Amino acid sequence: MGWKTAKLGEVAKPVERAEAPIPGTTYRQIGVKLWGVGAYEREPMDGAQTKYKQLFRAEAGDIIVNKIWARNGSVAVVQNPLAGCYGSGEFPMFAPIRELLEPRWFHWITKTPHFWEQCDEKSQGTSGKNRIRPELFLEIEIPLPPLPEQRRIVGRIEELAGRIQEARNLRQQAGEEAEGLVSRATESVFTETAKSHSSEPLGNHVKIQGGYAFKSDDYLENGLPIVRISNLENEIVHIDGSPCMHESRLPEFSRFVLNPGDILVAMTGATTGKLGIVPTSCRNWLLNQRVGRFLPKSLESLDPKYVYWLARGVQKHIFETAYGGAQPNISPNDIEAMQFPFPPKPKQRRIVAELDALQAEVDALKRLQAETATELEALLPTILDRAFSGML
Repeated sequence: MGWKTAKLGEVAKPVERAEAPIPGTTYRQIGVKLWGVGAYEREPMDGAQTKYKQLFRAEAGDIIVNKIWARNGSVAVVQNPLAGCYGSGEFPMFAPIRELLEPRWFHWITKTPHFWEQCDEKSQGTSGKNRIRPELFLEIEIPLPPLPEQRRIVGRIEELAGRIQEARNLRQQAGEEAEGLVSRATESVFTETAKSHSSEPLGNHVKIQGGYAFKSDDYLENGLPIVRISNLENEIVHIDGSPCMHESRLPEFSRFVLNPGDILVAMTGATTGKLGIVPTSCRNWLLNQRVGRFLPKSLESLDPKYVYWLARGVQKHIFETAYGGAQPNISPNDIEAMQFPFPPKPKQRRIVAELDALQAEVDALKRLQAETATELEALLPTILDRAFSGML
């Protein structure tokens, strides 16, 4: 390719736009995310809140470095919306020499593993938690084709990156539409069922059991997992990060032992109405307070899977009821009082089969999307590798 390499010190110079912070003056703060994600605007700060005697103003095109985390790719080029933000002395800044270095060229370099490795090497052995010193940062070498070539390649990278982002957006939109399809179908099914079958209180068929108020002083790292609201995610119940109770206390809490297939609901907080289904891997998991469990009263007239789909339909009503007050909250009595149709069991099974089939199609789409997501994530690193090897 015939490109030369250059040390950063040859194409960028340290820049300090220092200002003494003034109490009563608000300063926009800048931060830098890891692994080349880029700079971002942090929460604003009053001049009286900082311990630093000087703050440094960033301008568009500046190279900004997080001294501590440069070794983990915390280096960025400041974009236009962040011009005028401030960083402390922990974020040294450098101005590219525009006749030699296109800032967007370096922007894409900050997203490459080879650049991160150089930052890591320059951070090794330095004092203060492996902070990179500005003079060592300027020793990092980058490929440096002529300026017109930098701009040509940057244009090509950004064109391809735009297409990748468009594909990501379409994939996300398709996923949201698929999920919305299930929600609309569920609501439609119960609306139609209500036209031919009179509604009655949910509590006639289902009891909502609240969990036990376990004491944090009794928590252990191992033992009987306690399922809390945070363990309900994407309609799945897991025990990641859950505290535990000593196994010897199982008889004491037998009433709150969960079973595979149990449907749980968050009863309070910002996620009131969130649902989760206990998986088949459940073994002596315990139900915590503020989490409710749907308990069918009679399986002779109620298909358990109908209860699940009914819970999906109930979710919207739970949100509406809970958010009627200042503090999101709903009681078992509130849920049990909600009116829904309960057709004969054979019709319940037909409804279940219809919604199960639709969910299976959506799940298949999600699996396909997960595969394409992995492929999409691998595209940009490949493009950058080719770009900085002179092959784009």
